[in-house]
Amino acid sequence: MDRDWMRQRLEAFADLALCYERSTRPGDYVGDPALYEQLRRAEPTVKQILRLLDPQLAEKINLDQMAGEDMARDEVHRGLGILADMDEWAARLVPDAPTLPADQFHPWVWESAAPLWGAEARQDAVLAAARTVNRRLQQKLGRHDIVETDLCMQAFDMKDPVAGKSRLRFDGDRNTPTWRARQEGAKYLAAGAFLALQNVAAHEDEVTWTEQEALEHLATLSVLARWIEQCTVERAT
Repeated sequence: MDRDWMRQRLEAFADLALCYERSTRPGDYVGDPALYEQLRRAEPTVKQILRLLDPQLAEKINLDQMAGEDMARDEVHRGLGILADMDEWAARLVPDAPTLPADQFHPWVWESAAPLWGAEARQDAVLAAARTVNRRLQQKLGRHDIVETDLCMQAFDMKDPVAGKSRLRFDGDRNTPTWRARQEGAKYLAAGAFLALQNVAAHEDEVTWTEQEALEHLATLSVLARWIEQCTVERAT
């Protein structure tokens, strides 16, 4: 919205309404006809502006009513008040956003990342956390022949385990769509985390992650770490 233009139109209308009111002689019901015609021409635009700010304000403007210009001026001033404070409302009246303390991330993630994060080495912090999650996954499955993306794709795969290829399994009824969705979703999120986060951090000389972005990457790895820890290992019988 062009707030400056809206403000100018409303102020001009309010001034015009005041001039018309003052042009009315004692005992008369109408004022200067030329001023009234100007009010009439400006009324549709003013109502459209007020309708954007507060539809109820626009509905109260009717120059055909007795003292219509007085009511119109009052509503226009209310609209000007809304315009004046809109930015303040946007900044000060929004709900407080929740915080996500990094030291509450899964220990595999934050204990690895914290020293590097404190040194403002965000890329290295994400890389260290990802490598720790990978090592923990290898240890849990007893697999050191593959790593990262391939390991995740096999670990969460819904196929039955075979010799040397253990699986991770969430608790719950495996015959339900919910269980299958969770298992499949974990597989692709885990694989994606290593592809899009660990590999980028490892192979790029310098990434352009902001502090917020790097923190979100650590949060993603924290989710993965919790899933790995929660799952049970299923081995071939």
